[in-house]
Amino acid sequence: MSEPQSTPVVQVYADYVCPFCYLGYASFDRFREDRDDPVEADWHPFDLRSGKRNEDGSIDHAVDDGKDEDYYEEARKNVRRLADEYDVELAQELRKDVDSFDAQRVAWRARDDHPEAFEAFHRSVFDALWEDGRDIGEREVLEDLAAEAGLPDGYVGEVLADESSEAALEDAFRAAQQRGVSGVPTFVAGEHAARGAVPPEQLRRLVDGT
Repeated sequence: MSEPQSTPVVQVYADYVCPFCYLGYASFDRFREDRDDPVEADWHPFDLRSGKRNEDGSIDHAVDDGKDEDYYEEARKNVRRLADEYDVELAQELRKDVDSFDAQRVAWRARDDHPEAFEAFHRSVFDALWEDGRDIGEREVLEDLAAEAGLPDGYVGEVLADESSEAALEDAFRAAQQRGVSGVPTFVAGEHAARGAVPPEQLRRLVDGT
């Protein structure tokens, strides 16, 4: 008698402020819908704003990251192209003014504390920013999303008041860098990885080798 096959797990490195991460999840959802057997996603945080952070954690938008308007216009074109390809409606193509750090703190803690509510909260943060155009850096927005996802009353405030949640998130960022993740989204299955909002067929090759 053959042993039951375990469900494959894809580690997804993503930052909420990355539109390509949102689109990458849309592609991943398509891949899962078309696959006969289930596959799980295991989210790991990443900080796209790390190069612009001051010592107090705030973002210095004046820091030159080498990305000019030509770069952003090309990024917008690619976002629009992929949104059309994956049939996704976006409220905006880019948001350079939103900080996802607190949202990631809450999500990373909820992943362990309340796994039954984590996925709903995690995906709702993406939806709030990219579908509804809300500022997920605002505590009130996170509290609304947490309540809708079924997290306990006061959970957002509790996490943000706990300095250890910040340290845990920073540790996760470092772990991603040590693994060689330099951009997001990055999908990892076993020893193989795919970077970018890749199409469902590429995710199938990554997971199934076919």
